[in-house]
Amino acid sequence: MNISEIEELKRLYAEVSKHSNYQILSKRLSLLLTNNEIKVKTRYEEERLKYILKNISIKNKKVLDIGGNTGYFTLEFLDYEAKLVHYYEGNKTHADFVRLASGILGVEKRIKITDSYFSFKDELKNERYDIVLLLNVLHHVGDDYGDKELSIEMAKQLIIKELKSFTGKTDFMFFQLGFNWKGNRNLGLFKDGTKTEMIDFITQGTRDFCDIVKIGIPEKEGQGVKYFDQRATNIGRNDELGEFLNRPLFIMKFRN
Repeated sequence: MNISEIEELKRLYAEVSKHSNYQILSKRLSLLLTNNEIKVKTRYEEERLKYILKNISIKNKKVLDIGGNTGYFTLEFLDYEAKLVHYYEGNKTHADFVRLASGILGVEKRIKITDSYFSFKDELKNERYDIVLLLNVLHHVGDDYGDKELSIEMAKQLIIKELKSFTGKTDFMFFQLGFNWKGNRNLGLFKDGTKTEMIDFITQGTRDFCDIVKIGIPEKEGQGVKYFDQRATNIGRNDELGEFLNRPLFIMKFRN
């Protein structure tokens, strides 16, 4: 590691795009990039990671991180001793950031970087993973990737089809979905925008090929946020938390 590499990391992280500054930095990386030039907006990555680690061991697992952004989950999983993480990211700047960061952190031998959008077609043909991270990606179908002429109903059908493509290709998936198709609040995927509607949609749509093991729901705890298992007291929509913190975190076990 040298000063020029750190400066290049700062430049790559600061480059503006639709999904820039979308993730906090991984813990070890944040120790290197503490300059005020780095503007980070959290999407509660640490809180989601804690819930994931509470429910499954990462050690020696082969992981696929789809839409990995600037690599928070990829780099943290490697630090929690994942055997390999295959990181997919269609934004080349983000991919270059993770490529440089992995070298600086000394984990480059355990990461495979593909700087293209995951198409949910041929990528899984000859691959199998222990764990898949598919966090807040599929509501961008027809926008960031896929056919832009889709209707909302067609998009919803495709979301289930793309989830089904992982049958026999992974044991577990951690999955999140946004309420607004293409990130547009005028294009709601569900009539009332509730967690119950989303949970019913995913549960019913995937029942033939996977089981929903647990559903994590974020709640306010003190000055922060914590993900708890789904229960009667947290299933209702809470507008005070904002759209992102109304998104359930599904733990899905796929059948082989």
